[in-house]
Amino acid sequence: MTPDLSEDVQMQFLRPGQLEAAAREFPVVYVPFGLIEWHGRHLPLGNDALKAHGILVKTAELVGGVVYPPVFFHEGFDQAILVPVLTTLFEKLKVTGFRVIIGVSGHNVPAQIDMINSALAPVVADGTVAGIGLWEVTLSECEESATDHAAKWETSNMMYFYPHLVDMAELGDEPLAPDMGPPDGIGGLDPREHASAAVGKLNIELASTAIGQKACELLESLPEDCREFNLPAMSPEHWWCV
Repeated sequence: MTPDLSEDVQMQFLRPGQLEAAAREFPVVYVPFGLIEWHGRHLPLGNDALKAHGILVKTAELVGGVVYPPVFFHEGFDQAILVPVLTTLFEKLKVTGFRVIIGVSGHNVPAQIDMINSALAPVVADGTVAGIGLWEVTLSECEESATDHAAKWETSNMMYFYPHLVDMAELGDEPLAPDMGPPDGIGGLDPREHASAAVGKLNIELASTAIGQKACELLESLPEDCREFNLPAMSPEHWWCV
């Protein structure tokens, strides 16, 4: 059960005409956030950004828009330095013609979302664009859509997106240390008993659908004259990079 993550909505793979066409059709850009962090011995260190990126690709496949490459920055960096850097990124996406900017982090701590929203605040202040920072399950959290730390949910997500990166044998057969303690560093239900690609698939579908609905709502919330891609063209006289 390995999904295809469409290259047609990932900005780094698009040619200029493809990016312009996607932005004209649905001028929303999604920015995934995460970090390099311990996620048990069985999951990749980039889990959080990989998870957010995959969910956002599925969102763009569903409702439109494009996905910026994963951003591996987190709240542990000096915020006085980092927030202005992210504001510059969001400003460049605004100048590129996007009307909605959605930052989604797979690193589920409040300060991470505060970081994204602080960086967005000056960009959306004039009311011509809308934006929000979210965790991947902020909008979909329920019995079948949740998160944890390298346990049932995050392991299930990786089993669905990147099964070749998951090695359950690394966890052995002994009981796991509780409360994210060493040597396991896992917080939540034992993934050996509760994780599966099917669980991840449903979680991802619910999350991507909810984020897509939010993207539509944010675009509709803007004044009518601010809901369309607003660059004359993606060509050297009008646009070069973001």
